[in-house]
Amino acid sequence: MFKTFLVEKKLAYDGKQLSPHWIYNNFDFLGDALVAFIGECSVPLFTMVDLMDVKQKSAIYSPEMLHFVMELFDENLLRMVFRQRLFIVTVKELLEEMEVPGKLIRSGDDIYWISPQGKKGKLSVSIATKTPVSTLMHTGINIRTQGTPVPAAGLQEMGVEPRDFAQKCMDRFLREMESCQIARCKVNPVYKRVPQE
Repeated sequence: MFKTFLVEKKLAYDGKQLSPHWIYNNFDFLGDALVAFIGECSVPLFTMVDLMDVKQKSAIYSPEMLHFVMELFDENLLRMVFRQRLFIVTVKELLEEMEVPGKLIRSGDDIYWISPQGKKGKLSVSIATKTPVSTLMHTGINIRTQGTPVPAAGLQEMGVEPRDFAQKCMDRFLREMESCQIARCKVNPVYKRVPQE
């Protein structure tokens, strides 16, 4: 059964959270789970998972982010990438339904925000990876953007309260996961059909 949990206390994210059983070891949720928490994001190169970022020495930093860490005990990385993209679409859809000012653009697993004044900033970071027993995803949504290494946008300037938004994201994603499971289970099998004469 897929579980979700919103962490009360602030936690910094440094990349080490992308490790097998981090959710279980810290929050006692065993199995497939998605947790959200708020805190600084500072990922050094030696814990960075994205090889392109490592090669380009691209720093990842935000003074305050809304973090989502998901672990699924499914070793297929491509399936996790699809789920990661579904999660990113969920985040974008919710923001659009909240009628935040300006315009939101999704490019792969990234979301950008163009403010009403025309300023474009990167709202999110996201990565999916694999462990020997599971697949993992981290998605971070900027709350504040002071000191970020690239032009960034944050929930604060969009007028979005992060904790309530985090819960809505997890609730909707849980419904999507349950809906996918129902769609998988509700169909009759299809065998090789013999042409009718």
